Amino acid sequence: MRRKVAVGDGETVRVACASAFAFRGLDTASGEVLGAGELAERVSWLTSLVEGMAASVIAEHWNRSDLDLLASRRALSGEKLPSNAWMALRTLCWAATPPEGVYVSDRVRRIAEEQAGRVLRAAHWRAEVVQGVLTSWPAASPDPMRRTPEQWDALRAACPDGAGIASSVLRARTRQVMDFAAAHRRMPADVCELEAPPGAGRQMVLAAADKQLCTLQRCGEDPAHFAVLTVRLPVRPDPRSRADWHEVVMRFRLPPTIAATAALHAPTLRVRNGRVRLDVAHSTAVVKTRRAGHTRAVAFDYGLNTLLTGGTLTLGDGEQPGVITDARPVFLRIDGILAKADRLRVQAEQLWTKAAHLERLLQGSLARGVHPDPLMVAKLTVLREEHRRVSRRRERLNGAIAKAAARFMVEHARAAEATVIYLEDLRDMEARGKGRTLNTRLSSSVRGQIVADTVHHAARYGIAVVIVPARGTSKYCPRCLTPLRHHAAPDNPAPGWKWATCPNTSCAYSADRDVAAWQRIGARGLQHQHLTVLNRDDGSYRLRRTVAELDQPVRHHPHPAPTPPGPRPSAADRTKSGPTTRRPAPNRRRGAPAPPTPPPAVSAAGGPGGKRPAGRLPSSPPRRSRRRPGRQAPHTMSPPRGPRRPRGAHLGAGFHLHAHATPTTRPRAAGSRHGPPRAFSNRAENPAPPRKT
Repeated sequence: MRRKVAVGDGETVRVACASAFAFRGLDTASGEVLGAGELAERVSWLTSLVEGMAASVIAEHWNRSDLDLLASRRALSGEKLPSNAWMALRTLCWAATPPEGVYVSDRVRRIAEEQAGRVLRAAHWRAEVVQGVLTSWPAASPDPMRRTPEQWDALRAACPDGAGIASSVLRARTRQVMDFAAAHRRMPADVCELEAPPGAGRQMVLAAADKQLCTLQRCGEDPAHFAVLTVRLPVRPDPRSRADWHEVVMRFRLPPTIAATAALHAPTLRVRNGRVRLDVAHSTAVVKTRRAGHTRAVAFDYGLNTLLTGGTLTLGDGEQPGVITDARPVFLRIDGILAKADRLRVQAEQLWTKAAHLERLLQGSLARGVHPDPLMVAKLTVLREEHRRVSRRRERLNGAIAKAAARFMVEHARAAEATVIYLEDLRDMEARGKGRTLNTRLSSSVRGQIVADTVHHAARYGIAVVIVPARGTSKYCPRCLTPLRHHAAPDNPAPGWKWATCPNTSCAYSADRDVAAWQRIGARGLQHQHLTVLNRDDGSYRLRRTVAELDQPVRHHPHPAPTPPGPRPSAADRTKSGPTTRRPAPNRRRGAPAPPTPPPAVSAAGGPGGKRPAGRLPSSPPRRSRRRPGRQAPHTMSPPRGPRRPRGAHLGAGFHLHAHATPTTRPRAAGSRHGPPRAFSNRAENPAPPRKT
């Protein structure tokens, strides 16, 4: 198995992860073919053993001194700790031990230590943030959630890299401390007292093992679409000796997002819904993203009904370059999908309410010493299972929305030959004080997942993603920086603040407020390139502060000059000078409902024959695509009408019927940087054969 990727000049290695499923396996020791259920059972035994050993290590060292020791990267003797978590734990003599009477190999113990070390290292950041909240706690203030600006600055100064922490994180930690103080009548000492020891997760990180436990290689028959994983699995829940561990060979289909030239790495095993899931890590060579030096960019503004509104901007030349745009917006509208998500939310809330009511009744029966009704217990089990399924549907729908939005933005960036995507920073937006409906819609949005998917997808083409502060982007006019006036849209009688108008008479800019916002977002990002910093958590770039002097208006391309006043050119003489030529129009031949010669019964009755009845000529129904039915539900958004009605992927085929995206209209040359563009859809570039394994 090749683990290294050849990297050229100006390239870097991109590591990604894709999920696959194994449906059968082969026990090489006994020759038994394991089905999906038997294979999932053996993997669950292994993950349970690893989870138990890792949880014991976490619980034993869940204290602030051990967290600081592990994060210091230095042992008590002064020795430098290795970068691998399992090696660092063994250097500190924090070894994982299996249950008494259970035999596990050293590689399995290594995996448990790796998972425990990762959890403890991740907890140190939370411990630092909680410590900063406790040290800067405003004792004189009755409500710590309403700190003064000076107190908020002191809180950020007490936290590590406080300038980059979102305000929502600090407020959430403050509420957590307030809840603890209200319950225990005192302040917590640290995060280890504030929170219980976290779990290790029921999974198996095979990246910490070596070839003695597992091997992964591409299938020799079809290396582009299949791979073979060989791993030692227990044959019983409590293996007693080495003989209870057998090698199992699993042949699984590679996800279509993994290229044929990608290097595969050891996957992570877990059991989901009775199936073995493999999170396959792979690495490829991609173009490096740049922090600064961008001349063309695309910017997008978030919305509720219209999820994304954006466009292209270009940085001009000169000592003080300005930003130029053609002001041609692109839209991604998902009204119908949001309606479906709202229906699922209401259904989940109803199921949760019913289950909570039954649970209270059962608890009351147990308190009175009455045996609970078996039918009520069975009904509660069904309600909980149905609520879990609805929640899973909502999760899948939100994931599909995030992936579609990321693909939409990246494809428009590629079509515009842009090297950067600018998005607004809405991490601090909280659903409070905005009304019941708006609070629900804001809390149900997936902005964080959209950013994560965009960063992941844009890195494939060397496109940087920069998060820009959103303050003031919808307030000022993009052409003159005058405060805008927001009111209802002129083409929509519904009340609201959707439209923006510039009160400056010399500008008189009027547009959708989202259209004005994306121009301000893109201009702010291009004019503050030197202030962007790398966010190592997700690989994106962030603009933490802005300079008011650098904010300059956006110049729009002038429209074509109007026709100069004057006499119009003489039109051609169309005076009729002869009879009209009788030429039948193509495909418009008149048909007669009856033959020219009437039947004998009609002739005897004296009825007419061969005459066309009055009224319009009947026409055949229009041709409809197989991907899209002709009628749509009344509670969703209808597609645009007119002669230029979009079809196929532009109408949402391949993702959802009611996802409407502006198509990429600017073709690129064959020798461009990113290659030819693709239509907006969710089809993979490396499709797998249709047959299943």
